Amino acid sequence: MRHLEEIFSVSERRACQAIDQPRSTQRYPVRQSEEEAKLAERLAELSKKYPRYGYRRITALLKEDGWHVNRKRVHRLWWLEGLKVPQKQRKRRAVGWEGNSRWRLSAEHKNHVWSYDFVMDQTADGRRLKILPIVDEFTRECLAILVARTITADDVLRVLTWLVAVRGAPGYLRSDNGPEFIAGAVKGWLAAAGIATLYIEPGSPWENPYSESFNSRFRDEVLDREIFTSLVEARVLLEAYRKEYNDRRPHSSLGYRTPTAFAASSGFSGSATLRRRSPTVTTRSLLS
Repeated sequence: MRHLEEIFSVSERRACQAIDQPRSTQRYPVRQSEEEAKLAERLAELSKKYPRYGYRRITALLKEDGWHVNRKRVHRLWWLEGLKVPQKQRKRRAVGWEGNSRWRLSAEHKNHVWSYDFVMDQTADGRRLKILPIVDEFTRECLAILVARTITADDVLRVLTWLVAVRGAPGYLRSDNGPEFIAGAVKGWLAAAGIATLYIEPGSPWENPYSESFNSRFRDEVLDREIFTSLVEARVLLEAYRKEYNDRRPHSSLGYRTPTAFAASSGFSGSATLRRRSPTVTTRSLLS
């Protein structure tokens, strides 16, 4: 309205008549309710805490916190507050069939298929961090995050032994053909434990989509935002992220449930017992 008055040099009355708008709309400014103001404040807090979350995932968090809101209301306030997530677009291959037409096994229950792949980062002094997240492809849970300067086949074997001891053995383990994954000690232990291997083709990361998806979010939400002053700090912060990812972060492919909640609702839990006797592995030994 003010724009019309300035452009055409007319009174408020004439401007309202021209666009058929009651003059009363110019007398009573819209007032935000107290509840709406609190919701907008909470939106800003969550957006600051989780800058890579969109309004749909924020809606799930609000509902989990007890807010009675729907997606449209959150989207309206999200837009009014000027909140947004920078969009990144990448071309991806379709999953389900590999380039050589071999069928890619899809997880059908908890502990059916695990996958893992390395992620690289560094501490503030420029020294390398090698990180190995392990993911359950069905529940999307991050089962462990191993962090060290270097990770050998023996380190991979220790963390797998510990996971099998506390969670049960998976049916399959998907990975690339890295030396840490195809070492004789690792392959021999997997065979003895009754765990089949699914090695992807060299240079074909799209054949390991769940691990790639987790690692992408892992880098976007943590590694690209945190400066680690030491190896110990990296271990503490990344373990905290793993727990939050499992217990707090809504996952869009799980109907915006958390991986932990989805795993609890899954009817079949897979093997809960060891398929072979494994040596005891402590948390301290995993971090050493």
